[in-house]
Amino acid sequence: MGRFEGQTVLVTGATGGMGRRHVHAFHREGAAVVIAARDQAAGVALAEQLGERALAVRLDVTDEQHWSAAVAASEQRFGPLSVLVANAGVQHPPTLLEDADRSLWDTVTAVNVTGTALGIRAVAPSMRRGGGGVIVTVASTMAHGGTAAFGPYVAAKWAVRGLTRTAALELGRDGVRVVSLTPGVVATPLITEPLAEGVPAIAEVFDPEPFAVPRMGDPDEISRALLFLASPDAAFITGSELVVDGGLLLGPALPA
Repeated sequence: MGRFEGQTVLVTGATGGMGRRHVHAFHREGAAVVIAARDQAAGVALAEQLGERALAVRLDVTDEQHWSAAVAASEQRFGPLSVLVANAGVQHPPTLLEDADRSLWDTVTAVNVTGTALGIRAVAPSMRRGGGGVIVTVASTMAHGGTAAFGPYVAAKWAVRGLTRTAALELGRDGVRVVSLTPGVVATPLITEPLAEGVPAIAEVFDPEPFAVPRMGDPDEISRALLFLASPDAAFITGSELVVDGGLLLGPALPA
């Protein structure tokens, strides 16, 4: 029996490089998975691949009505939600703050911050009805410092950390844990493919050699950390962050 047998897990950004891995990971552990993504066709294809314990819903995380519909569809098919993985997020090409258009700021904060907040608000009543649950937000190592030319993204992910801690205080007595996952540089299309035409992919300029684990992360390593945070093994953890970055935030390691 899997760790999430009988539970319903909603993953946002579920058809992307990381989200798809999360969906597969929870499904392998016995969960009913709700594949929430703007690209409904890709979501439906993934749900058909997984079978009866999978449901695809169209979800723009910045749209309150989409959230209401997604939660209602999830409950109608599988019952109250057990886990929300607020995975949907957007990055942007390197841009100095003084050169960033207002529209760029609005888009990045709308998806990464407002989308996460709306998700917490939408799933909390369902989790109460089910006797509790777990909300996992996704931050970034950029949310533990400043990174030149990525101001909107840095600010948004710092805000996600604050939302996580606040929600943990507000929902804890309802049996809902709220935790945050902080990935480092992971080999997903967000890292391996250019963010814009004429801009090198992050993987082309990132050098992991100085760090304790001198490589990029594998997406499945992030999914395994996520499964732990959402599982009963982490029942005494809330309002906290699990950093999975190969030692990136520690700084350069001593040579062997």
